[in-house]
Parts: sequence; C-alpha cells; structure tokens
Amino acid sequence: MSLIFPLGEPNDPRERDQRIMEIALREAVGAGARDEVPVGAVVVMGGRIIGKAGNQVEELGDPTAHAEMLALTQAFAAAGLKRLLGAELFTTLEPCVQCAGACLHARLDRVVYATADKKFGGVESLASLFELPGLNHHVSAERGPRGEESSALLRAFFQAKRRTGTV
Repeated sequence: MSLIFPLGEPNDPRERDQRIMEIALREAVGAGARDEVPVGAVVVMGGRIIGKAGNQVEELGDPTAHAEMLALTQAFAAAGLKRLLGAELFTTLEPCVQCAGACLHARLDRVVYATADKKFGGVESLASLFELPGLNHHVSAERGPRGEESSALLRAFFQAKRRTGTV
C-alpha cells in the first residue's frame, strides 16, 4: 500500500499514533457516508500501511465485514503472510470479540483503539480476550488518540438512525 510518513517517522510516538488514527477516522467517516456504522481500521507493518478499511456489513450483507476484519484481510494479502508479527492495528472503536480473536490469530503486536465499545468490546469492555490465561501469543492493547472524535461520530450516526427509525 503506502508509506505512512513518506518523510520519515515522527519522533514522538504519540504523534505517530495520532496520525495513523486520523487515517482510520477517515475510513470511519467514509463508512458512515455509505450508511455503515462509522468504524475504520488501519494495519501498519514496517512503517507502511498494509491494510485499511471501513465497515461494510450492510454493503456486503455480511455481519463479519467489520473494518478490522477487512483491513486484516488486505494486510495478509499485501504482506503475503499468514501471520502479521510486528504489525499494529489502529481502529476507531474497541474491537469486538470476533475482531479481537482475529487479532490474536493474526499474531498482531499491538492494537490501538480510539474509544471503548461497552456493548461488544472484546478488549476491555465486555471481555478481555487479550488477557486470557493460556494464550500462546500476547497482543498489547491501549486506548489511543481521537477517542472523543470517534465517540461523537458514532453518537451522531446512531442518533440519526433513531430519528428516522432505521435502527
């Protein structure tokens, strides 16, 4: 795909995370514009974006077509690997149980999410899949930048759905 920072990595890791999450937010906005739940995800490996997507559940008629799953699928194809050791996933919403499980199977190093998902979150909210005993791989996870922006995007989407009675 593309280099994240064509002129080199920023010195501040928080600035790096911020800039990558901005790309995920653009994917989320695009998903919302297509009447999908506005969630976006980006997979980064070796200083390159190797996968990025917004939700496509409605478009594909597939409840598994979450942004994270689609970005991971792209990343596997781009890397030509079945494991993404050293890769990071940035997502605008805490991965659900399905997506958190996929992160474990992908052997990601790190997951950064903008805001928690109190109903379906598989990292901290509903379950803590990355902390289950007996796992043969550890994924570090953290709430990262742009949480308020991501939350506001989701709130506005669902408020509009409730007003029109389409949720």
